Amino acid sequence: MFVMELTYTAPIEAVEEELDAHIAWLDGYYASGVFLASGRKVPRDGGVILAGGVSRAEIEKIAAEDPFILAGVCEYRITEFIATKTSADLSTVRETLA
Repeated sequence: MFVMELTYTAPIEAVEEELDAHIAWLDGYYASGVFLASGRKVPRDGGVILAGGVSRAEIEKIAAEDPFILAGVCEYRITEFIATKTSADLSTVRETLA
């Protein structure tokens, strides 16, 4: 599983200009089952996405397609972890240690 942390690198006004395209991008990956949760950080200097079911290379490719990245208004920090314990709702993405 991955924690995708976005940090804005441009004024919030520039981020807002790309928000509709970013939301459409999010919706596509929710529909495919890759994205599990997302939202704004507090304070609003970026966001967080939880993702699973893909490889590190795939998640980096997905991040590179984000309209925020294409517009140059954010950077990503991607952290991979093994989700050995989850809520019942996330049981399909639960992992075991090798």
